[in-house]
Amino acid sequence: MGAAAGQVSFMNGSICMNSAMTVTGRSSMHSVEPSPTNDEAMPQAGAAGHWHAVHTRYQHEKTVVQALSSKGHTVFLPLYGATHLWRRRAARLQLPLFPGYLFLQGGLDRQLQILSTPGVVALVKSGGHPAIVPQEQIAAVRQLVENSSQVEPHDYLHSGDRMMVTSGSLQGIEGILIRTKGAFRLVVSMELLGRAAAVEIDVSCVQRLCQPLLAARPRRFAAIA
Repeated sequence: MGAAAGQVSFMNGSICMNSAMTVTGRSSMHSVEPSPTNDEAMPQAGAAGHWHAVHTRYQHEKTVVQALSSKGHTVFLPLYGATHLWRRRAARLQLPLFPGYLFLQGGLDRQLQILSTPGVVALVKSGGHPAIVPQEQIAAVRQLVENSSQVEPHDYLHSGDRMMVTSGSLQGIEGILIRTKGAFRLVVSMELLGRAAAVEIDVSCVQRLCQPLLAARPRRFAAIA
């Protein structure tokens, strides 16, 4: 039986959606025109094109994606593949790249509806207003999860050689180059969350943007309901 409009289903460790939604690689995106509500309008930071971070309860990311999508919101939950042992058998799972967080585009004119969604803890805020996640960071993360099978979470980094990928499916992405166990990885940071993702990279496909610098520690952002 076909899925109802706005419904999200999960099959084979991936997020699968009906025709009202699009899916590419291991990221999910739902985009529809929001319906009018009587909620109080938010400041300009909530403009339709801006991305914001939503803090969720532990292991509730996919549930919140389903709920917000069904309400007509545009959401993005980057996933990565991981192998876990379950009853002595290996199982391949699709897990959130940034546990406890997903991304929402616009929709802050319905902030009460967002915050009352089961599983939502808060919107990540700065200066008392929903913080804006830079579009280029959203684009970089989407490019990572949709074009590489080697992406995984990584500790946030503050220093190192900053590089840009010059060729291949990840061309244009910027990050910090590290070497682990004989392999090179490019670490892409999400400053707002203090989180990062890493992907294995061929060093012949990157070029240095600057000399190693000690980066200033990012400002602390609060997740406030």
